[in-house]
Amino acid sequence: MSETIEYSKSAPSLKSLPRNVWAVGFTSLLMDISSEMVLNILPLFLSNVLGVQTSIIGLIDGVAEATASILKLFSGWLSDKLGERKWLAVVGYGLSAITKPFFYIASSWGLIAGVRWADRVGKGIRTAPRDALVADSTPKEMRGLAFGFNRAMDKGGAFLGLLIAALVVWMTQSTTVELSKTTFQKIVLISLVPAFLAVLALAFGAKDVEINGKRAAPKFSFRSLGKPFQIFLVIVSVFTLGNSADSFLVLRAQNLGISVTGILIMLACYNLVITVVATPAGSLSDRIGRRRLIIGGWLVYAAIYFGFAIAHNAWQVWLLYMAYGLYFGLAFGTANAMVADLVPENLRGTAYGTYNAVIGLLAFPASFIAGILWQGIGAWNGFGPSAPFFFGGTLALMAALLMAFWMPKPDLKNSL
Repeated sequence: MSETIEYSKSAPSLKSLPRNVWAVGFTSLLMDISSEMVLNILPLFLSNVLGVQTSIIGLIDGVAEATASILKLFSGWLSDKLGERKWLAVVGYGLSAITKPFFYIASSWGLIAGVRWADRVGKGIRTAPRDALVADSTPKEMRGLAFGFNRAMDKGGAFLGLLIAALVVWMTQSTTVELSKTTFQKIVLISLVPAFLAVLALAFGAKDVEINGKRAAPKFSFRSLGKPFQIFLVIVSVFTLGNSADSFLVLRAQNLGISVTGILIMLACYNLVITVVATPAGSLSDRIGRRRLIIGGWLVYAAIYFGFAIAHNAWQVWLLYMAYGLYFGLAFGTANAMVADLVPENLRGTAYGTYNAVIGLLAFPASFIAGILWQGIGAWNGFGPSAPFFFGGTLALMAALLMAFWMPKPDLKNSL
């Protein structure tokens, strides 16, 4: 079932956001309550319970994201061809929900990798159609607000999920530094409820949108997305190569003596910062342009990663994590909104698929490189815990400079 969108000319506000944006927002809230409970402690389970090296942890994260990336590209193109976003997104959320129980029985890193892969396949199916649905449902003058709101709901769910996980850890193993298998399994069981509620929220709350009549079936062509989008993608690729999985931030926190409960509370506060920052930052990008906020966010990111490299105390990690939330709130949703600014309406699914596919594919070398820099591979012992953060900070600075001096001007936020 489809509905035709009539754009309002009134001043953008949360009340004026379309129904689909709210439906996607609540779906993101619920799924992230579930996912963040499990995925943030997964590297601790792998390291503390199964004794897996950081290079393998990076490999698991990287392969999972890279495998899903091909599906992100295909599902985005398919949503353009079919003119339907909603049910592809529902299928993706559903797949992630039904894979979560298998974390409970996982007893080897190979099985964990398989479950992680299946979960990311679900994310690969849903991400591009979901983002395109938000873009289709929202006029350009409030697109930043819509994506900022969605990011806020997403991270609000992460905040709640982490608080629940922290409570479970505190009740079962108090302030013990290492995670136990029993605690991990209890958290997995609790995570199943919001995961399945998320699927229902999207299935019954959203509707596909038809804009300007029937969509033309697009050809699968990178060139058709245009030069500005291609340049943007190259710049994002430079940044992403240094943006290793957050598993390394978690391991760095434990490396400096923070307990499992402390890590979960710290991550909850980090997500709270994103929740507070993302919506006003998205709205600000509607007024001053996406580029400025993205550059600012990447500069903050570079400073944070350099800080993680030289940190020596737990309190320093706490401050850096709060600043990391500021980066995420400023740049992540804004970059998603910029994708819609740069391409025609009938190619948005393909564009989001391409954008997310490139990021996902680069997640493999980014995480694997970080793991090797930290702990080495084979007979080589690596450079230690600081190395991946120096590497990531340097590439973030390079990406910020490219965005400032290479991205076509004027800012393209109002080009469509």
